[in-house]
Amino acid sequence: MQRMGLVIGIDPAKIPEYRRLHADVWPGVLARLGASNITNYSIFLREPENLMFSYWEYRGTDFAADNAAIAADPVTREWWALCGPMQRPLDTRAEGEWWAPMEEVFHLP
Repeated sequence: MQRMGLVIGIDPAKIPEYRRLHADVWPGVLARLGASNITNYSIFLREPENLMFSYWEYRGTDFAADNAAIAADPVTREWWALCGPMQRPLDTRAEGEWWAPMEEVFHLP
């Protein structure tokens, strides 16, 4: 199992809508995440900085393939079309990243 943490900004005017959408995530999005071996997924919000931190556990053996399956899923792509414009990627993210990955520096098992 691999723990993953990522960070992104959010448009403060869009926070209420982002909260509303995530209070009732579409079943197809959740099913695709599960089929791609993503579990224990959480998103945290820090205001007034308007930063979001996501955490999940990956339980598969080929993250690149599982991640590609998520990105190719039509329901997930529709979800991203709604959520993406609300997000503000960090200027320091690497080429091709949306949410910027974070390095784990401590874990209490």
